[in-house]
Amino acid sequence: VQLQASGGGLVQPGGSLRLSCAASGIASSINVMGWYRQAPGKQREPVATITGGGRTNYTDPVKGRFTISRDNAKNTVYLQMNSLKPEDTAVYYCVLVTTADYWGQGTQVTVSS
Repeated sequence: VQLQASGGGLVQPGGSLRLSCAASGIASSINVMGWYRQAPGKQREPVATITGGGRTNYTDPVKGRFTISRDNAKNTVYLQMNSLKPEDTAVYYCVLVTTADYWGQGTQVTVSS
């Protein structure tokens, strides 16, 4: 299983970004996909997850601003991030959970004016 994340970058406060993560080598949508993030000097923390059936879960700081979605036909998970704040600055990692955890390589998101 391999995960390829993309879509990070530099954005001003209040702006938007959309992250994508494509998974290869999986044969079923019976799994959980999600996003974690790790800011400098902090531990990696969960941001949002989505089941194969579309059930979502968000950490409180991003509720109402971020939206996670997935395309099971493409084995891809997305994270639409709106109203970005400087405290959202971090490396964002996608994860696929089946019988094991598989991680993508991380993509940098920087929110700064």
